[in-house]
Amino acid sequence: MAGLYIHIPFCATKCIYCDFYSRTDLHLTPAYIDALTRELELRRSYLGNESIATVYFGGGTPSTLQAADFDTVFTAIHRHYEVRADAEITLEANPDDISADYLRSLSHLPFNRISLGVQSFDDGELRMLRRRHTAMQALQAIDCCRDSGFTNISIDLMYGLPSQTLESWERSLAQAIATGVEHISAYHLTYERGTELYRQKHDGIVVSASETMSESQFRKLRTMLAEAGYEHYEISNFCRDGFHSRHNSSYWDGTPYLGIGAAAHSYDGSSRQWNVASTEKYIAAIRSGKPDFERETLSVKDSYNEYIITRLRTAKGVAADEIGEKFSAEYAEYFSAAVKRLIDNGLLVEQAQRIRLSPTGLFISDSIFREIMR
Repeated sequence: MAGLYIHIPFCATKCIYCDFYSRTDLHLTPAYIDALTRELELRRSYLGNESIATVYFGGGTPSTLQAADFDTVFTAIHRHYEVRADAEITLEANPDDISADYLRSLSHLPFNRISLGVQSFDDGELRMLRRRHTAMQALQAIDCCRDSGFTNISIDLMYGLPSQTLESWERSLAQAIATGVEHISAYHLTYERGTELYRQKHDGIVVSASETMSESQFRKLRTMLAEAGYEHYEISNFCRDGFHSRHNSSYWDGTPYLGIGAAAHSYDGSSRQWNVASTEKYIAAIRSGKPDFERETLSVKDSYNEYIITRLRTAKGVAADEIGEKFSAEYAEYFSAAVKRLIDNGLLVEQAQRIRLSPTGLFISDSIFREIMR
């Protein structure tokens, strides 16, 4: 089985924290849709004969597209790939794009999961992030998705925001729980170089949250969602029983996937490939029949490091005997020594011969990964 990712780079406005490839000029949408369908054809052999178990429309803002655009893309997908009958098919959307009419226009399409970029249920925080929607619009969008028949709804939230208090974060979490959504992704705000938010921090316009506040918010996140019945199955992801993000889980499990569109990444098990991060260059290259991309063949060291980063992100963790089987006795010895130090320091735990991040380790996972990587 394999995954398929479709990148839609168009946004009505640019959020100040976002460093994903996107653009606010939508006039190239028709040409871009044509290029997507052509790339799907050109790269149909990338995954071999693997059937498609997940399809994910991400961005950018896929909900800037209309039903006819999705029709065109899905026609190409089904022409060139075998999509499993039980495939998880996700649409990312902005709350202010969602209406009964819009969802009705999509009802004939095979979307069975929707992911809403809510980020906060506090209007002041939403204005600071320059989100286009209000808290009320987010709630209305969730209700609208439910009324339209979606039984698998995910929302994104952010913590560690400038001036965000533990109380305001608790209110957002309480509101998220009250909606009854099946899945919640919660990310700590990062200041990515080149973004407006990074410049504001550099100029002293905003002050980042303290480590103490961020850790308190993370602990509140875990406590409240656990009490509400959500499983913490990956560092930033929580779900009700049976509602893991199958597409994102495939990234952490090392499942091959094909990325279509400008700046989209692909993985075939031994190498990674990424398309040019320019809509114009992407379209021109696809029209010429020669996709513009870079490729990196993974060394044993690269594969080991990626294995550590992806597996330890999850609640399943790493089986103690997997390293030697997948890499070598030398890597197993190195892993064992590093893990022992971290277990002794309370940052990892070993249960049933599996190594996992401890509750303390979850919050400082990046530094733990660096201790185990080579």
